[in-house]
Amino acid sequence: MGRLVKEPELSIGILSAREIRVVLHADYSFAGNIINGPQTFAISDNGCISWNGKTFCVIDLRKRNDNDYFEVADVVIGVNFHWERRENQIFRGDLSIIVEGDKLTLVNRLPVEEYLISVISSEMSATASPEFLKSHAVISRSWLLAQIYKNKRITEADKRYSASNITDTEIIKWYDREDHVNFDVCADDHCQRYQGITRQTTSKVREAVESTRGLVLIDKDLNLCDARFSKCCGGVFEQFESCWEPVHHHYLEVKRDYVTESDFPDLTIEENARKWILGRPKAYCDTTDCGILSQVLNNYDQETKDFYRWHITYSQDELAQLIKNRSGIDFGGIVALEPVERGTSGRLVRLRVIGTKKTMVIGKELEIRKTLSTSHLYSSAFIIETSETQKNNLPESFTLYGAGWGHGVGLCQIGAAVMGANGYSFRQILDHYFPGSTLSTWY
Repeated sequence: MGRLVKEPELSIGILSAREIRVVLHADYSFAGNIINGPQTFAISDNGCISWNGKTFCVIDLRKRNDNDYFEVADVVIGVNFHWERRENQIFRGDLSIIVEGDKLTLVNRLPVEEYLISVISSEMSATASPEFLKSHAVISRSWLLAQIYKNKRITEADKRYSASNITDTEIIKWYDREDHVNFDVCADDHCQRYQGITRQTTSKVREAVESTRGLVLIDKDLNLCDARFSKCCGGVFEQFESCWEPVHHHYLEVKRDYVTESDFPDLTIEENARKWILGRPKAYCDTTDCGILSQVLNNYDQETKDFYRWHITYSQDELAQLIKNRSGIDFGGIVALEPVERGTSGRLVRLRVIGTKKTMVIGKELEIRKTLSTSHLYSSAFIIETSETQKNNLPESFTLYGAGWGHGVGLCQIGAAVMGANGYSFRQILDHYFPGSTLSTWY
């Protein structure tokens, strides 16, 4: 994989809907004409784009100046998460309206570095420490370019991996292989949060991106690192293969998120995981410092409380109905939830659901989180306790005691924010979360 000569341009899928409303706050060009003001695009009966009484296959609107911007109504953020909502968002760059199935998709196009300025402000508060911001700029750039390269080259080795393995007794899914066909990345948590210039961008964010321009992490084979990140690892890092395809990356190793990096038990062992999750071992990401948390968590993220250690209780009826609704499978009454396999952070990779009508194993971590919540559980690092009281020979309730927020692979955003606040440099932060990787200027 060679380095790039110049900064690439990126295409981002912003919104898919049957109708898209846009306000152009400048003159945009389309087929030799100047367009501005409010615009409404709708899917037509023949599956094309209906706009101003005419139909089109694709609509490309080009900016005329670098600072030209447009506003999109009702953009969905936090898709399928507990903070999901709609908001109007503002973007710079060009835009296209394309047809995807029975909906229209709005695609924004702009240079990578301009995109990253928005990502850093969208993923966290723009008031975070400079070293943390620089570390996040590097990993966001690394992940982005790695995904673009991966999407454009499908090798025979890639083809042998399936994103799902479904049998009569097992449902194992992961969601990283759903590569976007008509654009490079989407604007939501499935890829990286990108909310244009809607979120406040400070000079600190721009300085963090500009000071690391073109800087990426590479592995020992000089390939771009697939630099993942999540909100809170819960004390120990998870490995890549526990969440996605069965590929091991040497720079995504199990470590403790603390100064004593190797001081933790084997959390793939059930009893060790139970003690670890029910305890509160020291970790960078275990903080209640509102100043630090406000650096990492935007307003809607701060609605999430007690993410380092958390619990949730379901009644028998609630859990049975929830699993049926989320999985599409009627397990009947829930007899038990049994851990089958755990990853290096104690996160469940495979969980057995035992019902009066059906018993199946589900995985990987995101499928477990989706099945056991109306949106997503904070993480799959949890243990299960059932009530001693029973009704109709079934437990009356189930309580999940959990650790962390997200998949736990790579950089722990809250832990990294604490490191930045404690005076660690961005290079030390990257060395901690991506051991064995090195920095390289890619363009």
